[in-house]
Amino acid sequence: MDHQQTSRNQRQTVLSTSAGFALENMDIMFLSFALTPIIATLGISGAAAGLISSITNLGMLVGGVIFGLIGDRIGRVKTFSHTIFIFAFATAGMYFAKNIWVIYILRFIAGIGAGGEYGVGIALIAENFPQNKVGRITSVAAIGGQVGAIFAAVMAAIIIPRFGWNALFLVGLLPVVLAFMVRHNLQESPEFLASKESDEGKEKISLSELFTTGRQAYQTIALMFMVIVQIAGYFGLMNWLPSIMQKQLHINVSGSSIWMISTIIGMSIGMMVFGTILDRIGPRMAYSIFLIGSALSVFLITLANNEITLILAGAVLGFFSNGMFGGYGAIISQLYPTHIRATANNLIVNVGRAIGGFSSVVIGFLMDHSNLTVTMGFLSILYIASLCVMFSIPALKGLSLKEKERLE
Repeated sequence: MDHQQTSRNQRQTVLSTSAGFALENMDIMFLSFALTPIIATLGISGAAAGLISSITNLGMLVGGVIFGLIGDRIGRVKTFSHTIFIFAFATAGMYFAKNIWVIYILRFIAGIGAGGEYGVGIALIAENFPQNKVGRITSVAAIGGQVGAIFAAVMAAIIIPRFGWNALFLVGLLPVVLAFMVRHNLQESPEFLASKESDEGKEKISLSELFTTGRQAYQTIALMFMVIVQIAGYFGLMNWLPSIMQKQLHINVSGSSIWMISTIIGMSIGMMVFGTILDRIGPRMAYSIFLIGSALSVFLITLANNEITLILAGAVLGFFSNGMFGGYGAIISQLYPTHIRATANNLIVNVGRAIGGFSSVVIGFLMDHSNLTVTMGFLSILYIASLCVMFSIPALKGLSLKEKERLE
């Protein structure tokens, strides 16, 4: 009976976190698809429109810190459902937005909910599955985000031409259904409950625990840098590749949606492969393969000379560059104790989002003042730097040795 209950809770955990990440990414992509009509209907500048994403990322950082601490104090399940309610209603509120200031406020609030959700969802996975399966399960949850992106593209194509950009954001009410499902079906893990009963769990939780010693502080900052590179590569490429295709490569990409889908499929396959490697041979080998693969694959774009080669290059690039994303939650969850796990995940990943999101500006600058090879070279250097930083984190070597001993 206990086994059946545990198995059921595991299934509900995967379903809830995957759906949560899908709906969160859907919300973010809604803004991308609606940005052009927002500029046109409100008569705002490109700079004012660009600030919307920055404010959303800032909200994610704030929400990540607040709800990470709350999740570690009162429980993952309650906090997870609270964050879903927040970003759902803030997203739906965009339907009533008539000026840029209301949009700024609503996107900041939506960011708070979305940023808070990530670490809590990852903590739920880490505490409901054995360590040798966490990499694969977090990758499954991350694939949910890619499904959300495709869903957002379909909804935008159907709704915006017929009902306008405001109506698109009403779809943001869908997560409310998920929040009720989470409340009804999910249970706190025995690991979390045991942690709350321990002496550590009864102490006051604070961000300072992530920086208690020099080694711990370096580990936290190093992981932040790795996530910054991860996010920089993802947002930089996804925002600029369509422009690169058309302007730099002189390719008329009539099927850009096909390119996007092929890239997302590449990302999804990469996530599953990465999660499997991470669980079987450890994080150092998994990140070595994918960071080197990312550093090399960015140059595939420069070799593309027609739609077919561009689609293949996009799939390979997506495989390596975003295949790693689910792994960060897995290794952070193993490197930090249960009572501070959600806080660690949220702070590290959302700092990465807040800083890495500015890569679009840097890549835009490079595109204006240099050529495509230099731009891709910049991204390649970032991936190699991330590889060097990864090898400098002592605790990751320990995780790899543990995995090796387990297999032997």
